[in-house]
Amino acid sequence: MNRTPWHRESPRAESITRARTGLSQDVRARQRRYIIAMLIRTVCVVVMALTWDRWPLVAVCALIGGVVIPYVAVVAAQAGWRQQRGLRAELVRPAAEPAPRVVLEPTLILPPERNTTG
Repeated sequence: MNRTPWHRESPRAESITRARTGLSQDVRARQRRYIIAMLIRTVCVVVMALTWDRWPLVAVCALIGGVVIPYVAVVAAQAGWRQQRGLRAELVRPAAEPAPRVVLEPTLILPPERNTTG
């Protein structure tokens, strides 16, 4: 790393251990994990196709891997951001005050009077 002369002796910035990674970095990492899992699944399908007649046990293992890997890849890709949040702060609940009691009285609604003169 090429550093400028006036920064050589200065100490490195402190790391904030509880800070989570940025959303763009997290999305990039999840996309990378998902693509790698899908590449492994593609290899499993190709291995299954190539070994079906010669080594059926290897082909069945590759078939199982090709079926299970998409589920695992989706679960792993969706689990990234929530796991890095850490503990949630406890919610402060307001003191429970009784609501003012409102008494509703029945009301009779009459239709409008019609003018019968005319």
